[in-house]
Amino acid sequence: MTARADMAATDRPVREARVWVVRREPPWGEERSLSLLDAGERAKADSFTRRRDRSMYLAAHAGLRLVLGERLGLHPRDLRFGRDPCAHCGGEHGRPVLLGGPDDPHFSLSHCAGITLVAVADAPVGVDAEPLPGRRTVELCLARLHPRERGELLRTPWAERPLRFCRLWTRKEAYLKALGTGLSRGLDRDYLGDGEAGRPAGWTVAQLSCGPQDSTHAAALAVPAGVRVPVEPCELNWSAYGHVPRRGTSLG
Repeated sequence: MTARADMAATDRPVREARVWVVRREPPWGEERSLSLLDAGERAKADSFTRRRDRSMYLAAHAGLRLVLGERLGLHPRDLRFGRDPCAHCGGEHGRPVLLGGPDDPHFSLSHCAGITLVAVADAPVGVDAEPLPGRRTVELCLARLHPRERGELLRTPWAERPLRFCRLWTRKEAYLKALGTGLSRGLDRDYLGDGEAGRPAGWTVAQLSCGPQDSTHAAALAVPAGVRVPVEPCELNWSAYGHVPRRGTSLG
């Protein structure tokens, strides 16, 4: 874990994590969303060949910027992002961070087909959402898991196994995002199964409700112990950001 993460987890006052879910596009044209993004994000959006993928990418990144901009009192387009060094190898692909000051909030973003989650907290945070995998995917991943996790899944009836695996996988990804290593850390090193005993000390890893998508998706949140976590995300209210001016104007 980086020095910044250690300070955030132990020295700074920790209150709560907040999570927003994005299920639909904003009620304005793409040009307005593009105006909130930086050059790299706009180039990424342009690289999508399917309109649906492009639209959901724009919604995810515009939503993240709107949430963070409101919290910091900045125009969304003025936010600058970078990455912490990887906590596993020190490379330049660690946890995404705001390039502002030491008191900037931590955040995490996850988007997949049908659902996007934005998490913000005063300490390292990881969030993940995934659609249910096919049985073949579950079988291929079993060998990579912690032995206890593998045993739990093998004892699960076939019909229930994809959902149970998906919930486990989101807990793992959320934890590894919060840790700052991502999947470069071996999946068999940490137990994130159904039991509380044996999970990583000093962390809370909680399942989140996907609301109407609970039968087709799973989601999870990871934060240092002591940070309050929500039971379910709140819907991102696009209309609350209708006042945000376009590129070329200021917040006033």
